[in-house]
Amino acid sequence: MHIQSIEVFHVALPLRQSLATPDGETQKLETVLVRMSCNQTSGWGEASPGAAPWGGPEWAAGVFGCIRDWLAPAVVGTEVDSGDHLQQRLGRFQGNRHAKGALDAAWWDLAARLDGKSLPELLGATRPKVEVGTGFDQMDSVDEFMKKIGQAFEAGFSRVELKFRPGWDLQMLNAVRQEFPTQTLHIDCEAGMRLEHMETIARIDDFGIAMVEQPLAADDLVGHAMVQEMLRTPVCLDEGITTPDQADMALELKSCQFVNLKPGRVGGITPALAICEACGDQEVPCWVGALPQSAIGSRTGMALAGKENCTYPADLFLSGTMLEEDLASPPEAIQEEDGVLRVPLWDEPGLGVEPDPARLEKYCLNRAVIA
Repeated sequence: MHIQSIEVFHVALPLRQSLATPDGETQKLETVLVRMSCNQTSGWGEASPGAAPWGGPEWAAGVFGCIRDWLAPAVVGTEVDSGDHLQQRLGRFQGNRHAKGALDAAWWDLAARLDGKSLPELLGATRPKVEVGTGFDQMDSVDEFMKKIGQAFEAGFSRVELKFRPGWDLQMLNAVRQEFPTQTLHIDCEAGMRLEHMETIARIDDFGIAMVEQPLAADDLVGHAMVQEMLRTPVCLDEGITTPDQADMALELKSCQFVNLKPGRVGGITPALAICEACGDQEVPCWVGALPQSAIGSRTGMALAGKENCTYPADLFLSGTMLEEDLASPPEAIQEEDGVLRVPLWDEPGLGVEPDPARLEKYCLNRAVIA
């Protein structure tokens, strides 16, 4: 496949409700889209690490500059015949996984369109529909918090994720479990606990939850192995898995019993597939997480979530409730006769959609063409 050109778009999408950040609230979602072209066919990818380096070292404007100045010039005009080949071309640049992930996703979308296959089919999806879940953090009132959780289960979400941190921990979890005694719940510590919180962590077994996600610091695979040995509740790694090598180490140490796959965090679909396969070989299931993003990134995640080893409900951000206007048609979630909300995977080539040119132009902050 000869890569003829790459376009990069830094966009800011208005939000229906403000999004909390460490520096206050924001009314816009900044994200980066990539268009990769070959033989008059284009594939699309997205990187959505946030507007500033709060949750990691990358941010939207930085991703835009990295792709424009370094990554795209290393790819345009070359032959790229596989995702692994693309990763090799980008391998001389350190880090910048969200930026690489956008290019990697665009390559897979392009390959699927050229082959006349949907992206789920090309990735080897084994199920036609994907169950989905959602999550909640602390709110202004406990009543509002409980109401939102109840509404999510009524809407058909298969599970709910609860943020968990010192000061918002066991008392919260106990109250939620009393209100929802049989529903599937898990907690996400966002690497906010330490070994001195072991007494709190040990109590998690009392609540019959599906998993505890990333209790310790991202690089503490040994500490997570200690936690997993102590707990009956499965440990899930998220921030702790950013490369296939880290996944192999975590599996060797038995640091977890679940892995949250975020294509952007690990550098794209190609490394995500490698991680998913390694976990499957060790009978460690995965599930696909997501950051706030447009329909392009959401569809990429849903295509990956159709894999056989992605057994836990995937993250789904309903863009109709989050964004004033999406760039393309997002994955449609349908509540079926059994009451469960599922996203049917599509049959159209690639992602099944492309960004609307007028909307892309309307919300674009910066654009570059590398040819």
